[in-house]
Amino acid sequence: MASHIGKLPIEIPAGVEVTINGQEFSVKGPKGSDSYTIPEGVTAKVEGNELIVSANDDLRPTRAKHGLARSIMASMVKGVHEGYAKSLDIVGTGYRATMKGKGIEFSLGYSHTITVEPPEGIEFELPNPNQVIVKGTDKQAVGQVAANIRKLRAPEPYKGKGIKYSDETIRRKAGKAGK
Repeated sequence: MASHIGKLPIEIPAGVEVTINGQEFSVKGPKGSDSYTIPEGVTAKVEGNELIVSANDDLRPTRAKHGLARSIMASMVKGVHEGYAKSLDIVGTGYRATMKGKGIEFSLGYSHTITVEPPEGIEFELPNPNQVIVKGTDKQAVGQVAANIRKLRAPEPYKGKGIKYSDETIRRKAGKAGK
């Protein structure tokens, strides 16, 4: 029995170049390039404009790697073609962000400002002082940088102040009952 996800072919969009050299998979597109080492027991081949990932045997660890490798390769193809973005909202009086070169400086109610520099392949966008957009070709890196920024001042449950994902809803709590 093969992996359900692993069986699906990956469509290669126009303008994206895929190269497979042994276990080394690399992809080039309009947004950049990326490479990945295909795990042992998994093979990939290009047929027309589709990338087919297959498992060499039916052992459990191989099946697991098969689905994982296919997911990672599909997200790389999408990343170099369209890119990934994660939007964060800054909620709270006096909480704001400003661009400092390529990085962002946050004022989050602490006694000091916090500067975040983007790692390689990641860029920041500030449509307004209360919104940050993290963009890049690597899905994992975009999510990780966004999570690190959110962690600077995670939203609190009473007033909802802090940094939250734009699509996130904060569960609110009732304050203590007064006399």
